[in-house]
Amino acid sequence: MIITQTPLRISFFGGGTDFEDYYRQEEGCVLSSAIDKYIFVIIKERFDDQIRIGYTKTELVDAVGEVQHDLVREAMRLTGVQKGVEISTMGDIPSAGSGLGSSSTVTVGLLNAMHTYLGSPKEHEALAREACEIEINRLGRPIGRQDQYIAAYGGLRFIRFAAGGISVEHVSLSDSQRRLLNQCLLLFYTNRTREASSILTEQKQRINGNLDVLRTMKVMAEQGRDHLLRGAFDDFGALLHEAWRLKKQLAARITDPQIDGMYDAAMRAGALGGKITGAGGGGFLLLYCPRDKQPALREALKAYRELPFHLERDGTKVIFNYRRSA
Repeated sequence: MIITQTPLRISFFGGGTDFEDYYRQEEGCVLSSAIDKYIFVIIKERFDDQIRIGYTKTELVDAVGEVQHDLVREAMRLTGVQKGVEISTMGDIPSAGSGLGSSSTVTVGLLNAMHTYLGSPKEHEALAREACEIEINRLGRPIGRQDQYIAAYGGLRFIRFAAGGISVEHVSLSDSQRRLLNQCLLLFYTNRTREASSILTEQKQRINGNLDVLRTMKVMAEQGRDHLLRGAFDDFGALLHEAWRLKKQLAARITDPQIDGMYDAAMRAGALGGKITGAGGGGFLLLYCPRDKQPALREALKAYRELPFHLERDGTKVIFNYRRSA
């Protein structure tokens, strides 16, 4: 039995510049962090040759091609796991439509588990690259490449995207700086999930028309990293506000009156900035708020569930590996 633990993420700046249609023209960059909310993947050998998949549904099939869960099916095809296995996924939060990168987290976790099961574990770069192959090339999803890389590598990362390749940089903060930053970041659930594909399809189609906005957002990713390295966390929070104003221009349904109402209430209560995580339209609202203003902010958003979290240092990893002796 193999069990992998793979983190979800929050993206701060630069989302949209990780689409291949953008970074094939000019370099993109994203600033994001893994968080201590995870998706777990379990894979174990079966006595017979059937394949059992457990998630919100249960599947029992005879061949890989019959598997309905597209991420599991394509991960099996890519790695060569063919039969006689049970595979289960479970998460710390409802994964679909959360805006926390759950699809890519599942894919990276599946690949890590399957490669380890076969006795050929892969490095973070290979797992991220293979997850992109599955989601973007094989399944044709209209997404970028930041989520796969942050799920694989973990930590607080500045990721560059270019025609020549993708590079991942660690943003190094001291333990005290990390705690101070984390204490000012809050997540609130909007009380609904959303289907990201339609928003992302529109965003992808409008890349050429949004080039100026995307270029500014890319610069903000660099500025956000520099604010963190200088310990200028309130400047970082205020920059989130400016980035949110730009993000809303990328597609029509990124926000709506309910989300705008949440955000405006948070700003009146003392938040310096924030954004909807992921594609938008629902999921979680990320806010930066100084600690002395947080009681007022929580009172203003008391109708919405808060998700306490910490920034996560580790990426995907095997947390259990048991093999019976011959």
